[in-house]
Amino acid sequence: MAKVGKKYQEAVKSFDRIALYEPLEALTIVLTNAKAKFDETVEVAFKLGIDTRHADQQIRGAIVLPNGTGKTRSVLVFAKGEKAKEAELAGADFVGAEDMIAKIEQGWFGFEVVVATPDMMGMVGKLGRVLGPKGLMPNPKTGTVTLDVARAIKEIKAGKIEYRAEKAGIIQAPIGKASFTAEQLLENYRALAETLAKAKPAAAKGQYVRSVTVSSTMGPGVRINPAKALAQ
Repeated sequence: MAKVGKKYQEAVKSFDRIALYEPLEALTIVLTNAKAKFDETVEVAFKLGIDTRHADQQIRGAIVLPNGTGKTRSVLVFAKGEKAKEAELAGADFVGAEDMIAKIEQGWFGFEVVVATPDMMGMVGKLGRVLGPKGLMPNPKTGTVTLDVARAIKEIKAGKIEYRAEKAGIIQAPIGKASFTAEQLLENYRALAETLAKAKPAAAKGQYVRSVTVSSTMGPGVRINPAKALAQ
């Protein structure tokens, strides 16, 4: 069994781990117990009543959080000509085509998000085996395959996050930092919760939200009442 630190043990004793809290209450508890020496990331995990084996029950997309994520991500854009210039002006960290593909094939991964214009996808597709497992492959559903590269870059820099239901129907995503106020985290939480409510597949049967947990990087999970998880 993994050994847990003293701060974690104290955090676990500070609240009822079985209880189901209102979203704001849960986030306040998370912030109170985020005592690491770095600015911890606050995450939420939704366990949904969906069967991702069926195409009509898969959930994937992206949203711009109202208060951002507290982190600026580095963006690589695959584009040529005017679109490459547009990407550079919009603040892309890296812009290129064949040259960037060659660097990645040699093992370079100095970026966190990849954006590509549609005409570049034939070329970028060759990197699927290395970008796919890292969750870096551009996708139209998340707005990372687009002709409007400037908008894509600005949204990513402003706090755009991607979400995707895993095999077990769990969607996990960052909603901010421990340096945020509980109200800022609640706004971000609500934005994601409302998006997931709208994304409920028609084929999903029974209770849609099975469980919701919020936590910080080094802290224990705090449970949110599933019945109120999307209503807040």
